[in-house]
Amino acid sequence: MARKKNRMSQEVNAGSMADIAFLLLIFFLVTTTIASDKGITNILPPKQDPNVPPPDIQKNERNIFKILINSNDQLLVEDDFRDNTEGLDEEIKAFVLNFGSPDQANIDLYNSLPPSLKAQAGRDPESSDHPNEAVVSIKTNRGTSYELYLEVLDLVKKAYFEIYAERVGLNADEYRTLSNRSAAEKELLERGKENIPMAISIAEPDKSGGE
Repeated sequence: MARKKNRMSQEVNAGSMADIAFLLLIFFLVTTTIASDKGITNILPPKQDPNVPPPDIQKNERNIFKILINSNDQLLVEDDFRDNTEGLDEEIKAFVLNFGSPDQANIDLYNSLPPSLKAQAGRDPESSDHPNEAVVSIKTNRGTSYELYLEVLDLVKKAYFEIYAERVGLNADEYRTLSNRSAAEKELLERGKENIPMAISIAEPDKSGGE
């Protein structure tokens, strides 16, 4: 009787493949950096005590630069309708640097400004009294796009940073990179902002259409 030949198994032992795949998965999970959205780094006011009535703050209308954004991403800037943000940062700079009715402290502030900022400072009695009174108000609608809101907010901050930077002889990008890590940089930061607070009011959005 002919002896049967042993046939080599045609199957591949895949028992260890699952272990290898599992180890590779763990490796990639451990070594991969996952970007996270940190949102907008704004400092929010403390929560209001419901038992304490809010303070009654009287603010003259001319000291508030109003920006409204409706659900169609159209803007109403100081009651002026527009469909883009062109020139908004320059308008805000002119508003913040206006000395329409300065007290002695703000006359001293004006005198301390470098010539480049003095040339931009106005004396319009219909605009803000002085930089310490100037407030930029942003109000949106529930339908306002996040992109336009961020664009407007960035332009407002850009206007302030350009003022701060010019006070210390830097450009806005250089000023933004300053930190509190060294005494010299901290001094530049504080000197740029001195007596010109970044006063931005962000109102709760309207629930439905309109401006």
